[in-house]
Amino acid sequence: ARFNETVAANYDALETLRAVLALPVLPRRIECFDISNIQGSDTVASMVVWQDGDMKKDEYKRFKIRTVTGTDDFASMQEVVTRRYGRALESLGVLPDLILLDGGRGQLGAGMKALEDLGLDYIPLAALAKRAEEVYTSDRLQPLVLDLGSPALQALQRIRDEAHRFAITYHKKLRHRRAIASVLDQIPGVGPTLRTSLLKTLGSAKGVREASVADLASVPKITP
Repeated sequence: ARFNETVAANYDALETLRAVLALPVLPRRIECFDISNIQGSDTVASMVVWQDGDMKKDEYKRFKIRTVTGTDDFASMQEVVTRRYGRALESLGVLPDLILLDGGRGQLGAGMKALEDLGLDYIPLAALAKRAEEVYTSDRLQPLVLDLGSPALQALQRIRDEAHRFAITYHKKLRHRRAIASVLDQIPGVGPTLRTSLLKTLGSAKGVREASVADLASVPKITP
């Protein structure tokens, strides 16, 4: 019974989304992108997949932004959308029924440009802005303001929040790795090769700091 209730709730959300966004088909597969940077460093992006009411974690993707210097969320969004669907075209991969972007009109414009350049501008695109939970689409000058209790808005929020969580997790992981590398690089005689060997064998900068002489001597490439 609970399964049937969940299926019914998801179907209602899909139907509402299809209606309010004027989509050609039920958005059974939604892919959502989020850009994350803290203090302008290590800009990354995430993509999460929602299909038939469930998050498909095995299909999530993470991206390091390559072509953008400094903090530019719009250019970063254009890059990541281009990379994702450029690869999908090359491999004949699955395409979503709806692409959702975390952001407002600027992110939407960046996503539209990427899809147009790829010849995929027929895929429906929307952006969900956090501040007022407004939904921006390419065919409307003004954003949609959905009722906070709407199953359609709640579905979009859930997907957007998961993309944000995944991006933040990746960003923190990269910052942690950089901090560890910085600490080990301060040790005289330790370069990239030894640093990698130390981390693989002892697990962390803390493990290196607490290692005995015997432990250190067991690390490949460590000489007396």
